Order: sequence, then structure tokens, then C-alpha cells
Amino acid sequence: DPRIPYEGWKVEEHKKGGQFTWDPSKVALFLSKKQQEGGSIEGNKLRKEMADQPVYNANLLDYLLDNPQLIPDEWKGKAVFFWGTIYRDSDDYLFVRYLICRGGLWKQGNHWLGNYFGGGRPSAVAAK
Repeated sequence: DPRIPYEGWKVEEHKKGGQFTWDPSKVALFLSKKQQEGGSIEGNKLRKEMADQPVYNANLLDYLLDNPQLIPDEWKGKAVFFWGTIYRDSDDYLFVRYLICRGGLWKQGNHWLGNYFGGGRPSAVAAK
């Protein structure tokens, strides 16, 4: 089961992926067509688009937070989202978590699905 990052949050949806051995070559960063070339897309619409993608869940995010030396350097400067797990907060809003490097340290964040997701916010998906 994925970690609950904040008190009062619960898992709304979690796509289990089974056992996974970390290999950065098996993870690609995906952008919706609407996120490309400076565009953006509302999070609930992006969630629907991501339903057909081989997304990674928050278990991988938490593993990488515990082992930041494994995170690819190419991910710096981006907020990498893990759409395989969607959370609901105590106010009934939906969120997706992401990894971001700030001040040289990798941290987790979350983004409300009612907000927009631009080109600096790719999704972690299985590489083809």
C-alpha cells in the first residue's frame, strides 16, 4: 500500500504495479500533447488521459525519496508526477504527488487536480 503523506488524507485510487526493480531506463517522462510546446492541461482532464498510460504509482516515488541517489539527473528542474496513486484530502479535494529537486534536495509535493499542469510537470510512465 502507498504511504499516506499527510494526516487526514486517504488513497482514492491506487494502480498496483507488483514487484519492481529500479532501472531508470525503464522509466520515461511523458507529457500530454496539451503540455507540450508551452501549453497546459487541467489536472482532472490529464488524469483521464493518463488512464491509458502505463503510469507508476506513489510507491516508486516513496522508494526514490528514500534513495535519492538513484533519481536520474535529467529529472532535475522538473516536477515528476506519479499518476498511479490519487489521494483525497480531508476537504475532499483530489491530489497527485510528485518529486522535485529544491535546493539540491529531492522532496515530494502534491498538486490539486483542479489546477493546471504545464510542460515542466511530466509523468513517470513505463518506457516502451
